[in-house]
Amino acid sequence: MSTSESSSSSFAEVRGDLERFCAYQERAQFEVEQRLQKYDLDAEQSDELMVHLISNGFLNEERFARSFARGKFRSNKWGRYKIRQALKLKRVSEVCINAGLSEIDDEEYYRVLTDLLERKAASVKDKNAFTRNRKIANYALQKGFESDLVWDILNSDH
Repeated sequence: MSTSESSSSSFAEVRGDLERFCAYQERAQFEVEQRLQKYDLDAEQSDELMVHLISNGFLNEERFARSFARGKFRSNKWGRYKIRQALKLKRVSEVCINAGLSEIDDEEYYRVLTDLLERKAASVKDKNAFTRNRKIANYALQKGFESDLVWDILNSDH
């Protein structure tokens, strides 16, 4: 719906739009609240819609956090710090963030980080070991992995 339609949208149309929005992919409550702002609804109607979405299973913050963490880790190879920050930007509660991060298996996390470091090491051409390791570590840190874990792996393997 365009912005010009939003003022004349019926409550049922808005509810249907938000249901489709949430059914398409998992959403954070903050994303839905932002979407709600494009409609000309009073606070009571907005609250009623949020309650409807939550009570009917369209919106579930913990489910979103779990799905988000799994996806960003497996597809984008993000570390826990970067996932935590992204969830905070979406205003997800700390409890749900922790639940989402619990989806990441420690062994798989270590394996992904090791593979990431090995692939980066193959592409770094620097001959100086200190500079080389710093570049490799910076790459992993930018991906959101913990520095102590990164340096433990670098110091043991390389």
